[in-house]
Amino acid sequence: MTRETSFPKNKIRVLLLEGIHPAGVERLEREGFDVETLPGALDPEVLAARVDGVHLLGVRSKTSLPDVVFDHARRLLAVGVFGIGTNHVELGGARRRGIPVFNAPHANTRSVAELVIGLVVMLLRGLYPKISAAHAGRWEKTATDSVEVRGKTLGIIGYGHIGQQVSVLAEALGMRVLFHDVVDKLALGNARRAASLPHLLGEADVVTVHVPADPTTHHLLGAREFEAAKPGLQLINTSRGTVVDLEALVRALDTERVAGAAVDVFPEEPHSRGDDFDTPLRGRSNVLLTPHIGGSTLEAQRGIGEEVAEKLVRFTNNGSTQGAVNFPEVALPDVAEHHRILHVHENVPGVLHEINELFADEGVNVGQQVLRTLDDVGYLVADVDESCTLDMVKRLRRLEHTIRARPLF
Repeated sequence: MTRETSFPKNKIRVLLLEGIHPAGVERLEREGFDVETLPGALDPEVLAARVDGVHLLGVRSKTSLPDVVFDHARRLLAVGVFGIGTNHVELGGARRRGIPVFNAPHANTRSVAELVIGLVVMLLRGLYPKISAAHAGRWEKTATDSVEVRGKTLGIIGYGHIGQQVSVLAEALGMRVLFHDVVDKLALGNARRAASLPHLLGEADVVTVHVPADPTTHHLLGAREFEAAKPGLQLINTSRGTVVDLEALVRALDTERVAGAAVDVFPEEPHSRGDDFDTPLRGRSNVLLTPHIGGSTLEAQRGIGEEVAEKLVRFTNNGSTQGAVNFPEVALPDVAEHHRILHVHENVPGVLHEINELFADEGVNVGQQVLRTLDDVGYLVADVDESCTLDMVKRLRRLEHTIRARPLF
């Protein structure tokens, strides 16, 4: 007798956009999935027309995933964001449709931290105008406005993984480190927690920002903060473009309240390499502009590709949602002797009772169950014996509060 199977791997369609690193592509192909890659981003309307029939979707930072995309993604199992930020994804809409979203929150931490340290040195040494002059054929050998990093105070706003790496590297260069975070964090090395954000701004020679984009961080640094800052402040932003009020920064640069800045992220950014780019900070000799390359190293991109692809593979193969940013998290072993049912449902009372009553009526023995909830969604993983058939899964899907049910046979 041929054993019943749920879905063969070679029929799992994967669509990867924006030039995902080959290491990620290879991991998914090695699993036997049907993988299609595209080099650039797609507008939501175009993607909505392409995503029907896709089971796994991979994007980076330029592809927006609003509800309209998920409305057309009837077979979509999961989304992989091959990067850190997920603010371009409608996370709640994905969750309510039973679609976990995975990212790589720490894979490019070192790369961003190293760029920050490089920018600190460039700002304090006033390198940009000297480099530009040399390229223009002028010899600007001078020590004016050029100081050592050693002994200066670095203020770190956001003391998470990146902020902590910056802290360690800065101390190795002889800098004093102050940090500010809304969560109580253990200081590394000789770093000190600032009493408040204004205190940090008033003490720091250089400030670097490492916070997420959300309503609480929108224009976190604006006119009031620059006015409170130590005169001659050097500012670095490699986090998110909405964190700094650029118009206020321009005014602070004009009045020399801020001596210089290095900005890697912007409120609006071009979609593709080579596109036109504009910002009110252009053309200033005391401002370093980089095109959102904080995490753009070969090592970081490889790490991101491998990490997100592995999370997509594990979810597809065994239902593990560890590392999902919008979904109940469950770490699971591989399916062995049992059949496994992945059941996503509305988070209301009585669903587990209904499911187990159905199992009992059909004589299906349950080996183990794991139930986790997050906001409006519940996620049940049930390992059952082989008497559970695909017809049984169809009956689970017809239960009132079921969002989706997927068998792993």
